[in-house]
Amino acid sequence: MISFTDEELERYSRHIILKDIGIEGQARIREARVLIIGAGGLGSPAALYLAAAGAGTIGIADADCVELSNLQRQVIHFTKDVNRPKVESAAEKMREINPDVTVKMYHEFVRAANIGPMIADYDFIIDGTDNFATKFLINDACILAGKPFSHGGILRFNGQTMTILPSRSACYRCVFPSPPPPGRVPTCSQAGVLGAVAGILGTIQATECLKFITKTGTLLADSLLTFDTKSMVFRTIALRRNGKCAVCGDNPSIRELVDEEQAGCDLK
Repeated sequence: MISFTDEELERYSRHIILKDIGIEGQARIREARVLIIGAGGLGSPAALYLAAAGAGTIGIADADCVELSNLQRQVIHFTKDVNRPKVESAAEKMREINPDVTVKMYHEFVRAANIGPMIADYDFIIDGTDNFATKFLINDACILAGKPFSHGGILRFNGQTMTILPSRSACYRCVFPSPPPPGRVPTCSQAGVLGAVAGILGTIQATECLKFITKTGTLLADSLLTFDTKSMVFRTIALRRNGKCAVCGDNPSIRELVDEEQAGCDLK
């Protein structure tokens, strides 16, 4: 039997009155386990909205400490948090917005050696990382482990995102087979990024996660959503799983995880 306290019913009332979510959907959110890799521009809004929504357990993984230049877009961190580990700063804000949420911190770099155990206990993964090598690692690890996840990337005024359902939809490598050569794509510190763009995309990723958990609507599976905030043009590009994909294809060549060379930043 589904049971909520009076306080929970009030807190989540705007979810519960949605006919597509209701009590059962909110119960699914309460039982959900979500891992956010990266507590930066994308991870910040995703973490805040998932905590506010009542996601039962949220993991947050990031090895960095807060820098002053982060605050223009990484809205979960405040000026007082400069030089503090991002996972500690993020966990504090998530618990403040919703003390019923369990937050697990991973103050470490995500590597081939630790990502498997890290994602094992989670239902959905959000990629909020800042370099291609880690993005490909997350994709490969999630495909091999059968974990659904949301990819996101931003640069300048633009963003892109897709949701990957292993064995059911195109994966990141189906679209981008390998990381670009080092130096080919400018870093965010070189090219810049409009701070609000991170908020738009991170919120979309949180929405995809909640849709997956509650089994509501149509996910961005086999679809790449791109947007340009200068023109406010949003496009959805249809994708297809690539039978020759190195990790999810018919004869995959990637059967174990490796750490690829870092190849530039495309978000955060």
